[in-house]
Amino acid sequence: MRILFVASECFPLIKTGGLADVIGALPRALAAGGDDTRVLLPAFPSVKKAALKQKKVAEIADLAGAKATLISATASTGVKLYLLDAPHLYDVPGNPYQGSDGKDRPDNHRRFAALARVSALLARGDLDSKWQADILHAHDWQAGLASAYLSVLPAPRPKTVFTIHNLAFQGLFPKTTFSSLDLPQEMFSQNGLEYWDQVAFLKAGVVYSDHTTTVSPTYAREIQTDGGGMGLGGLLKSRSAHISGITNGIDTDVWDPANDPSLTTDFSLKSPTGKARNKATLQQKLGLDIDKNAPLFCVISRLTEQKGLDLLADAIPHIVGSGGQLAVLGTGDKDLETAFQNAAKAHKGQVATVIGYDEPLAHLLQAGADAIFIPSRFEPCGLTQLCALRYGTIPIVARVGGLADTIVDANDAALQAGAGNGIQFSPVTFDTLIAATDRFLVLFDDKRTLNAVRKRGMKQDVSWQQPAAKYRQIYLSLLSDAT
Repeated sequence: MRILFVASECFPLIKTGGLADVIGALPRALAAGGDDTRVLLPAFPSVKKAALKQKKVAEIADLAGAKATLISATASTGVKLYLLDAPHLYDVPGNPYQGSDGKDRPDNHRRFAALARVSALLARGDLDSKWQADILHAHDWQAGLASAYLSVLPAPRPKTVFTIHNLAFQGLFPKTTFSSLDLPQEMFSQNGLEYWDQVAFLKAGVVYSDHTTTVSPTYAREIQTDGGGMGLGGLLKSRSAHISGITNGIDTDVWDPANDPSLTTDFSLKSPTGKARNKATLQQKLGLDIDKNAPLFCVISRLTEQKGLDLLADAIPHIVGSGGQLAVLGTGDKDLETAFQNAAKAHKGQVATVIGYDEPLAHLLQAGADAIFIPSRFEPCGLTQLCALRYGTIPIVARVGGLADTIVDANDAALQAGAGNGIQFSPVTFDTLIAATDRFLVLFDDKRTLNAVRKRGMKQDVSWQQPAAKYRQIYLSLLSDAT
């Protein structure tokens, strides 16, 4: 099959979150199985700088008011790329969505409508005479209009799949922006792009695509409810026959403790002693007391209330009072950034906070920490818990979304049955988080059981092999329905 992915991010070229990791890994996994996969990306400055073997494919005379160029390229990982080079749209510094003030850029509708429109033309074979897609797979609101544009183009058209990575970000814009999208007026309706008198890019992806997926089975069920649907629960429930939940994997070449350049010492299931050395390195690097007996917790996350990190900030006195250490890496809400920074000042040697994005440090945190907190109020899938399992770090997670699908609570019954790879808690409250923390502290003191739980996590298949097979099954089903 020939599959065109369209997204706004792809690791290692540009990344603000888990979407980039998925787009960097899923096409590779499908290609390893024999499929011809390509990824269409906006040519943001970092993308243009990092992409290899760039070659002009087509000129676009007018794209949102100026010329654009379609370029073929390759990522350093081997993923085949198309880059949409339109400086008037994508020559923006830093974050691909937000300005230096931290607010969404007001012209994002132009930026990502253009990406979606080009993806539809490219998928049909209108831009590259040597390639066209059997499947157009669009991701998140930034590519939400892809199937809408494709629906108004002449047949034959490829089948379309739309993946929701986080329903909280819906790509909502004032209705006055609709006239700039060059779509038929009748599409601005309750059965189309309209959502409470706004233009909704993510809703368009659901309405006009042949099939919708999201990134875990539990999240697929949650978003079809009034509570979890964030205003779209009714629409999603009405399309339940065309919705699938497929749990993400991670790139096990990138996340491999046995071969990771970010670590002091490599380690593995068969040779686990290197984890302790990485813990000492991490403690030294972050200014924590070097103490192998201190339980070291970490956080690698956007610092937001969605992630439950306001509760964790309040729990810091209990963690340090119990002899624990906490290392935080992330960026997000200014109040939370300040709270964690102040905690680091107040508890020197026990709390460390690094504000920002640091991929090598994220790897060292996974290798050196004993446990990772993921207390999310909702979580479509989560990737950090999968990385943690692979690195022998115990996930402490809220029982929501993909966290519920990937972490088996190591309660007494599970441990007696030889199961359990982490600690779950529910509901997401301060008290339940404290209780989960205390459960880990008990586990930490029982080294035999702790090591058994770690080994189960490290044995777990968190690769893209099984998820890719499930996506391939969906693609084949759509194509067989078309014949």
